[in-house]
Amino acid sequence: MLRESIDHPVIIGAGPVGLVLALSLQQLGLPVTVLEAQERGAMYGDGRALALSYGTRLELEKLGVWALLEPDVTPIETIHISQQKGFGRTLLHAREQAIPALGYVVSYGALMRALDQCLDERPEGIAVRYGLPVGGLTVDAGSAEISMAMLAEIHTLCSPLAIVADGGRSLDAIPGLVRETKHYGHDALVGLVKAEQPHRYIAYERFTPKGPMALLPNGDQFSLVWTGEQAYIDQINALDDAAFLQALHQAFGDRVGRFLHIGKRGRFPLKLSKLTQTFPAHCVVIGNAAQTMHPVAGQGFNVGIRDAVALAKSIRETPSSAWGVASMLDHYRQSRAQDTGRGLLFTDFLVNVFSNDLIGVGLLRGAGLGLLGVLPGARRFLINKMSYGR
Repeated sequence: MLRESIDHPVIIGAGPVGLVLALSLQQLGLPVTVLEAQERGAMYGDGRALALSYGTRLELEKLGVWALLEPDVTPIETIHISQQKGFGRTLLHAREQAIPALGYVVSYGALMRALDQCLDERPEGIAVRYGLPVGGLTVDAGSAEISMAMLAEIHTLCSPLAIVADGGRSLDAIPGLVRETKHYGHDALVGLVKAEQPHRYIAYERFTPKGPMALLPNGDQFSLVWTGEQAYIDQINALDDAAFLQALHQAFGDRVGRFLHIGKRGRFPLKLSKLTQTFPAHCVVIGNAAQTMHPVAGQGFNVGIRDAVALAKSIRETPSSAWGVASMLDHYRQSRAQDTGRGLLFTDFLVNVFSNDLIGVGLLRGAGLGLLGVLPGARRFLINKMSYGR
């Protein structure tokens, strides 16, 4: 067994949240090691659409990433919110808030390329070790111990602070981490859709009795997110392309004309989950690994970016001798509790209120959407929450 001790934080996961944290620490003049199970560039072909908030854009600008990414993003200048089979509609405009866009759509692969390019241009202080899946993580009174398999030998890395930023990692085997999960029994069906009319940089959020659906402008197409009970998603996913497009038109309406083409479809189960830690020190979980939200409000990824920025600030404000101690991590968790807690409640509220067809609920939904449409303060509050978490 090889054992290595380092005196700075270790980030487990070189996805967007982990790399934003690494670049933030580098900008503050702090060293960091990043461990990634996959080889560099493995996700460049990932076409999954991410919805970036305006606040996330500002953070990427500070890090020098946005200039590399901007050619690949599609801005959202207007958000159109409506409900099927009911009155009530709301329009959110970027110009009303004096910002260039309410959000941006980009592929996961394009974001990874831009982050890696930024690392290439400024490699000082960041050590990224690729192809090293973490097999174990233990925490004692003085440090975190991260174990990896290297050339048929176990390599243990000891650090004052281990940061789990790998949202795809199973955390069940790590002692001290407990996940509370609410399964909605719903799936999300996703894919790229070509419509008869141009998107004009408008994103559509459509609430139906089956579940929310969204069309996000993405290049010259839309990224579709269609949610519903698993049996319902089974039915529509089994349709051939022509029947699928017709069903989509019936659910969505005529706002963008006929739907002409659907690309490769994917699906994933929807859940709401939050991670709690029973150990007080030397390890912290951020991003999608810490909390998973329903995609109805597009908040999950952006909350993770705010986790990374807040943790970098906490590390900067803490003497290196106290990195990872209980008081530091408790302060960080308290600083993030309101944003993450309200984000979880907000998305859960939207799913519960806007995904059923109980008598009278449609009237209440319509009234709420109508009021939002005529109250500038309410729209400003909603946009601030979506953009900055406040």
